[in-house]
Amino acid sequence: MDQTTRHSLKEDRLHGDNMFPLAAYWIESEEIGAPVLECHWHAEAEFFYVLEGEVLFQVDTEYFPVRAGEAVFIDGGDIHAGYAIGESVCKFCAIVFDTHLLASASYDAIQERYISPLQDKKRTFPRLISPHTEWERTLLDHLRGIMDVCSRQPAGLETAVKGRLYLMLHEIAAEGCYSNRSETNSADTTKIDRLKTAIVFMQQNFHRPIRISEIAEQIPMSEGQFCRFFKTMTRQTPIEYLNAYRIRQATELLLQPDRKISAVALDVGFDHMSYFVKVFRKTMKCTPSQFRKKQLETVDRHI
Repeated sequence: MDQTTRHSLKEDRLHGDNMFPLAAYWIESEEIGAPVLECHWHAEAEFFYVLEGEVLFQVDTEYFPVRAGEAVFIDGGDIHAGYAIGESVCKFCAIVFDTHLLASASYDAIQERYISPLQDKKRTFPRLISPHTEWERTLLDHLRGIMDVCSRQPAGLETAVKGRLYLMLHEIAAEGCYSNRSETNSADTTKIDRLKTAIVFMQQNFHRPIRISEIAEQIPMSEGQFCRFFKTMTRQTPIEYLNAYRIRQATELLLQPDRKISAVALDVGFDHMSYFVKVFRKTMKCTPSQFRKKQLETVDRHI
């Protein structure tokens, strides 16, 4: 079970392992208005549960507030992001899982009536789960149970987690409160596909200098059109998103104690060390060397 205080947003990351593809992540953000979850997507489904504070959540082209004690369900492939709002610290837990975890070994009634429709987004969980009704409170209770067992990691945790996910599917079926998101507005689909194209290009080329015009050509749009489009979709400029992604990659490389910080800067696409330190400090609230020291000390304490 992969549990961490940092949530890597690499699209090719394996959440959990091949035998149990589910992981829980606990994250805290203190900067109001800052992204607590950068705009991204992955093939796995995800429950996003707010523990403290309030988050303005984005799924594809939809924005809505999520408060403490509420949860969001993200279908696999959906673009999503979160931004801290309000005056308090924002804490949340993300439970990311491959829906094949729930698949039957043979094609049976469960697979036909519940799992396949979930995977096809024809009978999926409500987008926002709030404690307004009994069945929603039951769903939230199950999510808290999954979070608890992922935190404690007792023997048999896989059965507890999988069992609760099945009970959650039972709950929405019994209440007839599943959602059909198999069809998307064509205009929204075009916007989402364009955004994914831009993000993929940035993630594949972050290690070198990238001109905004290069990214815009992938869609294609003019540079000005693209900047306006990207800011509307993500609430970040292309440079802000690209730099944030580069810093996430840098935090992984900095965990290698023998790698020079100047080399890390070059490896993630920063030509100038001073600019790398400036962006890193703004994003992580510390310098690269301070980050490395803190993380390595944490590792040593747990050895």
